[in-house]
Amino acid sequence: MRTLGIDPGTAIMGWGVVDEQGGNLSLGGFGALRTPAGMAASERLLLLYDELRTLLATYLPAAVAVEELFFGKNVTTAIHVGQARGVALLAIAQAGVPVFEYKPVVVKQAVAGYGGADKKQMQEMVRMTLGLDHAPRPDDAADAVAVAICHAYSAPMLRRIAGSQQ
Repeated sequence: MRTLGIDPGTAIMGWGVVDEQGGNLSLGGFGALRTPAGMAASERLLLLYDELRTLLATYLPAAVAVEELFFGKNVTTAIHVGQARGVALLAIAQAGVPVFEYKPVVVKQAVAGYGGADKKQMQEMVRMTLGLDHAPRPDDAADAVAVAICHAYSAPMLRRIAGSQQ
């Protein structure tokens, strides 16, 4: 199963593709969608939308995992991240790919075994889990890969639950 992970953001939106086969995980690709700082918000969102559509068409994921919005103290940042999440969810829905959303603490628990793991611990666990020489860069891409890993770990149980409810 191929999962596209998304770490939403307006300036930088991280993405990572994780393939799972027989319980083994491998990295299919990663990167960051970037928008110019001086660009109007509507144009930034359109650019993200177009680039996400391209990613979805290129990698053809079976599922997309998106990190849920963590509301911090900066309301303006939260609004911009929320707009980026909305654009991502729209592109995913239009592509007809199932979307799964995970809170940051759930991603940390799944990947590092501790919901309070810091960024460095998460990056090291991503590196070790996928057998990489170094963690994906930039940080946003590593975060997106972690979200995809979280879904790869969660998907079998979600399938069992869905099957038992039919």
